[in-house]
Amino acid sequence: MNKEYDVLIVGAGAAGLYAALQFPENVRVLLISKRELTLSNSSLAQGGVAAVLDKSNDNFKLHIADTLIAGKYKNNLAAVEVLVEEGPKDVLKLKEMGVSFDLDQDGHLQMTLEAGHSRHRIVHHKDSTGSAIVEKLIEKVKEHQNVSIADHTLLYKLENNGRGFDAGIIHSDGSNEVLSVHYCILASGGIGRVYQYTTNSAIATGDGITFAHMLGAKIKHLSWIQFHPTAFAAENDRERFLISEAVRGEGAVLLNCDGERFASKYDERGELAPRDVVSNAIMLESHAKGNENFYLDITHKDADFVRNRFPMIYEKCLEEHIDITKDRIPVFPCQHYLMGGIDVDVYARTSVDRLYAAGECSHTGVHGANRLASNSLLEALVFSRRAANDIIRRLSEENNAPFEHIPPVDDLSGNGMPKGFRTEIRKIVQDCHFVIPKPEKVANGLKRTEEILDNIVSGGYEINRDFVEARSLATVAAIILREVNENDT
Repeated sequence: MNKEYDVLIVGAGAAGLYAALQFPENVRVLLISKRELTLSNSSLAQGGVAAVLDKSNDNFKLHIADTLIAGKYKNNLAAVEVLVEEGPKDVLKLKEMGVSFDLDQDGHLQMTLEAGHSRHRIVHHKDSTGSAIVEKLIEKVKEHQNVSIADHTLLYKLENNGRGFDAGIIHSDGSNEVLSVHYCILASGGIGRVYQYTTNSAIATGDGITFAHMLGAKIKHLSWIQFHPTAFAAENDRERFLISEAVRGEGAVLLNCDGERFASKYDERGELAPRDVVSNAIMLESHAKGNENFYLDITHKDADFVRNRFPMIYEKCLEEHIDITKDRIPVFPCQHYLMGGIDVDVYARTSVDRLYAAGECSHTGVHGANRLASNSLLEALVFSRRAANDIIRRLSEENNAPFEHIPPVDDLSGNGMPKGFRTEIRKIVQDCHFVIPKPEKVANGLKRTEEILDNIVSGGYEINRDFVEARSLATVAAIILREVNENDT
């Protein structure tokens, strides 16, 4: 592996992969993925990508308005305008690349409706859109000779060297090295694993946010966390699979423990209210009934339609002995998405020079306090492209001569870290800051989280994946609880 690169991209979801595709052949890019390339939150995205593609029935103003309403008008309007107005060309670019979006009988892109949208504007590939997009992007990135890909590669440090960054990585065989890069794009995904139950993949431990924080970058609104109302209510699994918004968009109804529809009691939009509204309705109904059993019911729809429209959800539920064409689907709110993150401008630039962030780890402000369904993949595409283009511009204006220093290899040996830190952090955050927060528990939770973080950082432990992820989860949890505590005092 080379010791120097023009650009390091951390993360292989939609944002990282799409960014990699933007760079011309003369730009040396290293794309690293903590696990296999296909494991990311992007790959798990079911619903689709929202974009104004049918201007006879839709327009930018409507999409912007829907985004602002869902976000409680706490969005960055300039970023929302960029997202909505530039997003369609990125979606069409994916189609051009060969992403097999579903088509209607006339051969046009089929668009569905999801909660919070006033128009049918969600393009999709069945109920596994994210996977279809990521697989095609991986295929395209592998065709680019200037992009080196390192999967099963862990970033353990990112330090400013004056002309960019020194990046410490651990390879799959356990060996490590330190590379020098002129620019870095953090596209490392979300923070779901800081909760006991999440729809996020195993990589979502907040590593990118932690590295940015350690570099002094501004982190904003990390406590703005979205809880999806309809995660499958599995008995034991920490990672819970999602029952997409699109299922309700196609007519599924939400039922309480007595088999009654109830969402309209809490909001006139009923099941199709934004995610935070529906999640709150479920929690309030749960408290009123003293019961956590809730269900989605789509059994009134044609069975063949349901199986063809939602094949992945159908198969996943069958594995849990639920036939969604005949049975109600048990659901309950679950951590799903992060609206806050590494604060960036509309070019995905952080407050640290040469450091960019895109996708879920970033805070562009497009989502406000609550993300509108299917705006996440769109954000990943638009702002990763903008990050890459800004770096390309800067590289063309600079004379990036080789780095004069060769970073030494680090000694990563140390003591074995005690077990249980991550489990305790997850319990604290789940207890303090779920759908309806418990502010009375935050101060003690924060105190204990900071104790754990201090122990991890100063304990002289061996630097490996367990250490890096525990440090990230403790850092993220401390920032979240500190933010909540400050807002409540």
